[in-house]
Order: sequence, then C-alpha cells, then structure tokens
Amino acid sequence: MSVLTIDVGTSLIKSVVFDGDGRESAVSRISTEVLRPRPGWAEQDMDAVWNGVVFTVRDALSRLGPDADPVWLVAITAQGDGCWLVDGDGRPTGPAVLWSDGRAGDLVTRWSDDGVLERAFRRNGSLTSTGMPNAVLSWLAAHDPDRLASSATALTAAGWLFLKLTGVTAIDESDASAPFLDLATGAYDPELLDLFGLTWAERLLPRVLGEDERIAEITHRTATELGLPAGLPVIMAPYDIAATARGAGVVDPGQACTILGTTLCTEIVSREVDTSGEPCGITIAYRGRRRVLRAFPTLAGTEVLDWACRTLGVDGPAALGDLAFGAGSGARGPLFLPYLSPAGERAPFLDPRARGSFWGLSLEHTPADIARAVFEGLSLVVRDCLGASRTEVGELRLCGGGSASDGWCQLIADVTGVPTARTADAELGAKGAFLTGLVLTGAEPSMHEAAAKYVRPRSRWEPDPARTAHYDRLYDAFRTARDAARSLGWTPLDTPDPEAAHV
Repeated sequence: MSVLTIDVGTSLIKSVVFDGDGRESAVSRISTEVLRPRPGWAEQDMDAVWNGVVFTVRDALSRLGPDADPVWLVAITAQGDGCWLVDGDGRPTGPAVLWSDGRAGDLVTRWSDDGVLERAFRRNGSLTSTGMPNAVLSWLAAHDPDRLASSATALTAAGWLFLKLTGVTAIDESDASAPFLDLATGAYDPELLDLFGLTWAERLLPRVLGEDERIAEITHRTATELGLPAGLPVIMAPYDIAATARGAGVVDPGQACTILGTTLCTEIVSREVDTSGEPCGITIAYRGRRRVLRAFPTLAGTEVLDWACRTLGVDGPAALGDLAFGAGSGARGPLFLPYLSPAGERAPFLDPRARGSFWGLSLEHTPADIARAVFEGLSLVVRDCLGASRTEVGELRLCGGGSASDGWCQLIADVTGVPTARTADAELGAKGAFLTGLVLTGAEPSMHEAAAKYVRPRSRWEPDPARTAHYDRLYDAFRTARDAARSLGWTPLDTPDPEAAHV
C-alpha cells in the first residue's frame, strides 16, 4: 500500500508517494513565492500555498503507474515558526508571516537587552528570533491590531495544511515547542506568555496535539479536490526540520544531521532539555517528549548560493560548485561571512543586524576563489553550530538540496572534522513524514525500528586530516572576523534623500 506525503517548504512544495518498501515512487515539486513587500519582510499567500499543494498532489498521483498500490495514508510536514492567521471560518486574514521575516528586529533586540530572551531560554531551551510567533504577534499588536482582531487562530504552515485537509484547528508539539511550550508537560507555559507580554494572545493559540493525537480523516470536499478517496487518515508529522531528521535516520540520542536548504539547520537528538550555557538555538519536542531535538536553524542557507550565482553570473548552484571546487582549500585567502538574510541571524547567535561580508579580498582573487569562499563560509557556519551544541558527534548526516553536491559534502567533513553521510532518498522531510505515519498508525512499532528498516545509507565522506588542520586555523579567523563585524553594529542605511544625491 502507498503513502502520500506532503512537504510544504519555504521555496518548494513537494508531494511524494512512497511504496510499501519505503521508496519514492512518484514525486512532484512546485516553486513557491516569498513575498517581500517591504525591506526585511517575508510573507506568503496562504491560498497560493494551498493551490500548490493541490497541484503537486494531483500531479504526483498522475505519475503513478497502473499497477501502483492505492494510497491508504496521507502524512504532512511543513516549514516551522512564522504566523499563519485565520479567522473563525478558517480563512486567512492576510498573508502568512514567515520564519525568515525580520520586521520585529527592534523588538527582539529590546527583549535581548532587557534579559527577556535569556529568561525564556532558561525555561524551555529556545532562543526567540524575529520570525517566531511571539515576535510576530507582538509586532502586529503594535502595527496592525485590526488584523489580530479579525483573527481567531495563529497557525503554522503545518497547522494551515492540516486544517485544509481535515477541518481540525491544531498544532503539534514540535511546532509549538518554541516559543511557548513547557516541554515537560506538553502544554503552553503561562509564565512564558507573561514574560513576553502576550497573555492576551492565549486566545489565538491552537490546541496542542500530543504524539498519539495527530490523526484525523480527510474531509470529503478536500478528498475530491485532491483526487483522493474520502475518509483517508491524515497524520500531522513534526515540522520540516524535525521530520527531515527522522527521514535521515537521526532518531536516537547523539545522532546528528545538517539540512543544507533554505536554512542551514544542524540538529542533534538528546534525552533532555538543556537550558545551561550561552542561550542559542531552539529545543524541539521529538518522539513525543521522550526525546528532544537541539536545533540550530540559520536564517541564511542555500539562498546564499543563489545570490552568489546571480552575482558571479553562474548558471545555478551545480555550476557554482564546479567553479568552487576547482579552487584550492582556503580560496587563496578570502574569508566569507554568509549572513545575508535581511533578518540578520538567529543561530548559533542571535543578531537581527548581522550582515555578510568578504574579508581579505584583493584584485588577485578570481570568481573561483569567491565561489570557494562562499561554500567555505557556509561550511564554517555548520562547524559553528556543532560547537554551540557542545556535543561530540561521530557522524553528520547531510540532507536538503545542497547535499546533492559531493564536493560540498566532502568540504563539510573537512571543515568539521566529522565524517559526513547521505542517504538514498531525495526528499527526507517527506520520508520523515512517511515514517511518522507508519509509527502513529501502528504499521511500525517504533521510530527506531522504522528508521532502521526504511532509511538506506548511500554515501559517506571521511575528513582529510591535513585539510581539517587547515580549517581549524581558518575557523579561528572566521570567529575573529564574525565577532569584529558584529562589534561594528552595522545598521542598513536609510533610503537616500533624492535631493542629497546632487550634493
């Protein structure tokens, strides 16, 4: 029997059908548009996202052969954080504000200066960033109160998808973990709501579904729209970074992976919440509350490669990789800080004003040197996040679109000093949703056994000791440059006065 999975990412919507052996038998993808109506803003049209889901589901189903097993289960995952507001009838009250949105930067900076962010981290192990629901709701209360007044629930992308599929308004524990969840009880923490001045927003928070509650039937109307049988069970899997970890087989304590996608997200499975040390990253309920996922999702990921392609006039990330990996390690000198998100950075440090830069650039450097520096800068961020986790790992599984590059997989092994590996599946968020569906329906007894049965390793890269020694030195320079850049307190210049242009 086949399982249909839906993965609503930030840049792509994917529908994948897995056969009874857990192999991808049909895949459909469609790009999504991130709207940026003002500097620092990142939004999506919620109805357009749903239309993309309808297209990919129907397209994936049409790709199945005549002898394919019928679909018996639907499992979903989606991008996390953000604020997807709906009214009492489940209709959007405006565009979704995404996890990468930076409009609340000044507010988050004030919370940081006042110690609010650290006190919240000491309660649940998550550091607030500008695209989290607490920041977005607070900004809307100050700047768009009419929208809040017309809204009944603040969903996430997965919650929006689950509502459209089943008519159920809810959120799962992974999506709810940051910023408001008490990870010991699985309920919203009233002290966290009070700490952020958001007691008034409790009416907007959806019901939190525990690990065994996230199943409902598809509605007749939606089944007809998607071309599916009525009454199919729908599983809400953890949100995408957690689902991807499952899809990579990272399910037991000490296992780790890095998603090379719109976010570079390095994550490690742990037995307990750790609220000690420097506040950074987020802590996500995982395998119920019996495990947690310590995650460091950056704001700048493979979009940096897209930017480099545009800037260098290169035809896509694959060609950029060909250019980069023809250059020697260290890119003959340039050092790149890849903090290009308009919202700054959130992991492994929080700074809404963080910006990217090249250090040590000269007339002698070539496009190949610059391309190499870009890949190295992103790889040094992965190492930075591993260091912030304060956890020794024996292997780093790589996933996301960037993991298709053998050169980048080897580079990350060399930069981190940790062996890297890649599995056989292309869509690991969807694979994680598939595994979750099997476990929650009882088709598999546990996530550990499901991952052991269906996750198939494919490639592995060992770090080269000489290159790792080189990157040890480069990492020290990277940290020095990063701290120096932050100390400058860069603030984007205002739009210049047209009259001043003639001065």
